[in-house]
Amino acid sequence: MKVIAELSVTPIGVGLSLSKYIVECERILKNKKLTIQLHAEGTNIEGELDEVFEAIKSCIEAVHQLGAPRLMTNIKISSRTDKIEKMADKIQSVEKQL
Repeated sequence: MKVIAELSVTPIGVGLSLSKYIVECERILKNKKLTIQLHAEGTNIEGELDEVFEAIKSCIEAVHQLGAPRLMTNIKISSRTDKIEKMADKIQSVEKQL
């Protein structure tokens, strides 16, 4: 099943700069060959449900391995059974109406 997920991983207890953790997670997602779109508050991920969950798990494990003792992880998943929808389709639908 194809899904679109939004992932936000926030390390807690590591100071104010979080970019090294975000960079590591983005590298993992790119290596998984998923369609991703980084934005100001997280990353959108497009792919097969099992692959998306595996990538999210890898991100969480990697951020802990970088020394983050605690994480706040938010995940939203959009799935449809009537058609396959891509991130670009959703954006284009809104932009057409602007």
